[in-house]
Amino acid sequence: EADVVHADGGFLVTASRWLTGKKVAERSATTDMIHDFANGAGDKMSFYLLGGSEKVNAETAQIMQKTYPSLRIAGRRNGYFSRDEEEAVIAEINAARPDILWVGLGKPLEQEFCLRVRDRLDVAWIITCGGCYNYITGDYPRAPEWMQRTNLEWVHRAATKPKQLLWRYLTTTPHALLVVARQSTRETQIRCT
Repeated sequence: EADVVHADGGFLVTASRWLTGKKVAERSATTDMIHDFANGAGDKMSFYLLGGSEKVNAETAQIMQKTYPSLRIAGRRNGYFSRDEEEAVIAEINAARPDILWVGLGKPLEQEFCLRVRDRLDVAWIITCGGCYNYITGDYPRAPEWMQRTNLEWVHRAATKPKQLLWRYLTTTPHALLVVARQSTRETQIRCT
């Protein structure tokens, strides 16, 4: 239900080359995109960082501000709040008036949260970012460059965080393959008729 979907995972790029007539040119990893946006924003765009632990969230804001001095951090908040506190979180975000709200609550919580509250948020963009803050702080290591280039970063992630990610990849990858195969089949049928 997103307005824009980007190819955060290399799998999507590879699958598009093999299975569809609409090839995705390159991966747009959120862990890189947040830096690209910050670098290009200057003082024209502001961020609100929602998610992660208080320590990680605060450290992310500090690192981003130091790395991109002209970036405006409109606000920040950790991701530990209950459904009962949601209205207060929305009010806090709206009071800060950010251009971009980065939501790092983990999957699927961040998607569910964004769908539930998007019509009540006064922001230009909402971007889900998973564990992105942990990469910024260095708590999660990035895969070697060659693994990123060959769309194997997920293997590195599963190997470095097996308890958190191995089960996720074992369950979501077959589902993703099925979705891509169905979409590819539909597009093939449309082209043939």
